[in-house]
Amino acid sequence: MSELGWLPALGVAARRGFARLTTEPFTIAVILGVVVLVCASVQLGGDVDALRRTLGLWHQNDGLWSLLAFGMQMCLMLVLGSVLAAARPVRAGLAWLARISGGPRRLVGLTALLSCTLALINWPFGLICGAVFARGAGQEAARRGWRVHYPLLCAAGYSGMMVWHGGLSGTAPLKATTLGDLQEVLGPALAGQIGPIPLTETLFGGLNLWVTGGLWLLAPLLFMAMTPRDGSDPAAVPAPAAGQPVLADDLSPGPASWLDRLERARLVTWALALPLAAALALHLQTEGLATLDLNTVNLGLWLLALVLHGRPDRFLRACDVGVRACTGIILLFPLYGGIMGMLNGSGLSAALAGRFAEAGAGVFTLVTFLSAALLNLVVSSGGGQWAVQGPVVMAAAQAQGVAPADALLAIAYGDQWTNMLQPFWAAPLLAITGVRARDITGYCALWLLAGGVWIAACLLVHA
Repeated sequence: MSELGWLPALGVAARRGFARLTTEPFTIAVILGVVVLVCASVQLGGDVDALRRTLGLWHQNDGLWSLLAFGMQMCLMLVLGSVLAAARPVRAGLAWLARISGGPRRLVGLTALLSCTLALINWPFGLICGAVFARGAGQEAARRGWRVHYPLLCAAGYSGMMVWHGGLSGTAPLKATTLGDLQEVLGPALAGQIGPIPLTETLFGGLNLWVTGGLWLLAPLLFMAMTPRDGSDPAAVPAPAAGQPVLADDLSPGPASWLDRLERARLVTWALALPLAAALALHLQTEGLATLDLNTVNLGLWLLALVLHGRPDRFLRACDVGVRACTGIILLFPLYGGIMGMLNGSGLSAALAGRFAEAGAGVFTLVTFLSAALLNLVVSSGGGQWAVQGPVVMAAAQAQGVAPADALLAIAYGDQWTNMLQPFWAAPLLAITGVRARDITGYCALWLLAGGVWIAACLLVHA
């Protein structure tokens, strides 16, 4: 182990230590729901009638079914981001980048830089592209005779999930730009008090530029430093053999009829792409970039994915692959909605908000960041976490006089921070790269520690 150097050795040790700490998010969500059910029942009186009332809060329209529109937005974002990453021009560009890398350390650093950059544009795009690039980079390293530690490459490909919520697809900032979206999560009264929060105060504000810019620079430097020397890792995992498909196959048999030709006709693609482009341009012209929301992001993703795939049949096959990754969102968002309904209807949200309000304004965002990081371990979706924690934190921020944008960003940073320990969003990367969660968790934990110090320092200085 001493031959590794202290930082690579620490990464290997962390990889082994965290191997036993992974679990299924669905199980955690069920357990969390039962805990909230019990606590809410106690809050309402602790008798049979209180339990009956709590169950009503859980399954009513403000509970289980309150996040259906939100969940569909997130499913579309995940599917369309995956489809965009599956386009042949994108895959060709990733392969070219892997070929021009100058050595093992540079290859690892480039993987982290690419993952973080693309995640800031769109998190599913960055997640899938990071996975595809890590796999291709491992195969390119094998072709050149470089003995790069493949799990480290894959961890670098996942590193963008710790910066995504400060980027253009950040759920909480995008969900706060319009009053209607705020009301869906915070309720009419609190949303009316806070009002829409433009992106100039969140994503393009000074705090986020410092936090996210610093993480973007730190990631490639840290992963390069964690790269073990050639052949020194005690449990190296090789990259999968080249030639195995990882995304939708673009090849299809020739058309057999005029219907087959129609299904492959680029005219069909452009018949949808042109009105999509016109609608996107009109929206940006009239509303501006500061009011960018989830629907506008999905509109842009749909347009890019259509154009880059060219043919409608290729686009649909890529969608079939992307939809398989939506199982978690489809099943978990109703559970998060039920938790939110019980918290709000029982008064637990107000009680928790009072606890948050006890934190002084100088440390409010830091406390929020740490609590959001803890909650993310059980509520794995950024959208679900904003739905559950947003009402509590924003009410407390109002009481403390903390800027709503700062409180919102603290939630976002906590959510993205512990993604490095949360296996939920790593599932697509693991499927594409062929590694196990336990192979990359240790490296991700060290990235979490380094990034967490930077985020905490920025929050304290900004306060």
